[in-house]
Amino acid sequence: MGRVPSTRWLVASLGAVGLAGTLLAQTIFAAPSRTPTPVPAVSVAHAQAAVSSPAYPLKISANGHYLVDQNNVPFMIVGDSPQAMFANLSTDDAELFIANRQRYGYNTLWVNLLCNDKTGCKPDGTTYDNVPPFNSPGDLSTPNEAYFSRADRMVNIAAKYGMVVLLDPIETSGWLGMVKSNGLDKAYAFGRYLGQRYSSFPNIVWMSGNDFQSWRDPNDDAAALAIAKGIKDADPNHIQTIELDYFVSASLDDANWAPIIGLDAVYTYKPTYAKILSEYNRAAGVPLFMVESTYEWEGEYTGNQTLRRIEYWSMLSGAAGQMYGNKYTWPFAADWKNHLDTNGSAQMSNLVNLFGARRWYDLVPDQDHSFLTDGYGTFSDSAKINESDYATAARTSDGALAMIYAPTSRTLTVDLSKMAGPVQARWYDPASGAFSAVGGSPLPNTGPQKFQMPGKNADGDPDFVLVLEASAS
Repeated sequence: MGRVPSTRWLVASLGAVGLAGTLLAQTIFAAPSRTPTPVPAVSVAHAQAAVSSPAYPLKISANGHYLVDQNNVPFMIVGDSPQAMFANLSTDDAELFIANRQRYGYNTLWVNLLCNDKTGCKPDGTTYDNVPPFNSPGDLSTPNEAYFSRADRMVNIAAKYGMVVLLDPIETSGWLGMVKSNGLDKAYAFGRYLGQRYSSFPNIVWMSGNDFQSWRDPNDDAAALAIAKGIKDADPNHIQTIELDYFVSASLDDANWAPIIGLDAVYTYKPTYAKILSEYNRAAGVPLFMVESTYEWEGEYTGNQTLRRIEYWSMLSGAAGQMYGNKYTWPFAADWKNHLDTNGSAQMSNLVNLFGARRWYDLVPDQDHSFLTDGYGTFSDSAKINESDYATAARTSDGALAMIYAPTSRTLTVDLSKMAGPVQARWYDPASGAFSAVGGSPLPNTGPQKFQMPGKNADGDPDFVLVLEASAS
């Protein structure tokens, strides 16, 4: 495995959310520490959305750029990655975790249906209290009802809190060998079993793969695909996706999966805007989201700004949402409860507050710099996350809303003639969730306008979001 994923492997070896309109009221969190200590518990006041919970299952929007619920309400993926939850937690602890994540505004949970030592569980794939997934070890045709009924209960707990489960049927980093040894017919039959079992659970999106480094091998790809095809034949109503390989990939890189994919999962440890924009331009007619990048306390993480770069770059490059991860809570390490209320998990709420209250789903990335005409920095598809200075900008086609995220201090030059009317300009501090007005607002929507960034945010970092909203002329 590569450098960043090898950290996850080591932890695994040692370890044996719907938005419709405004979801969260503005919340200010304590400044983060640079060591893995918990922040105080935060009380988040929920604003009432147009609907109390999404009407699952999710589907693709008419324009193919984002997900909607059954009432066509846009759904922004705000996810966490408790990959080992089914095997490593009791149902009571699972509910504790899920309730906590709902409080921060998360609406999506990535969970591996099967879990072994490659993803933080026991080598034989049994649960913390020794319940095996199969009555005959290694035989896909012998699913253990006790194991899967517990998984069912946790999916229902997620539904109780309005969350969708990104459910990996048999993740490839730990189980691919077993799938291949069973053969394609048994793999397909197991997929049908899962599809039939979960077809009536509305709050599911299927996600195959996970560090699927060998997908280019036709035999390995066929094994994973056989399960996905079985699921699709028995459960055509739930969207499917796949996570391929690090360091940079997206679901549609594997053309064999194109007939199944309804959601394009971008996986990158490089600046997220690069691969996301590439997928946005693919014209495949399916939404894309950031499924995995650097997790809190792992890899290139140096503080909250690392996570903010990933998050805000993604949302302003065409993503329909993203997943967060935490070194302690993806495998549920022994002290995970002491690392639950971290600054990184809390800061996702600030992103939800900003985008959830606005037409995030109508934002179009400013790829040709016709809007942000100067001060956008250097685009790079190979830089380290913390070293890129690129500013991502996006604007609605009607000129009512625009946002720019700049990770480092500079002057931004913006063509305000692209806006539909006089412009209310504000700086948004992504570290605190606080707005500050730009002097002279509202500004005329004529010609270029320079915006000097404010200095340091609440974390002492230079990154800010410029929010531009037009009023009627």
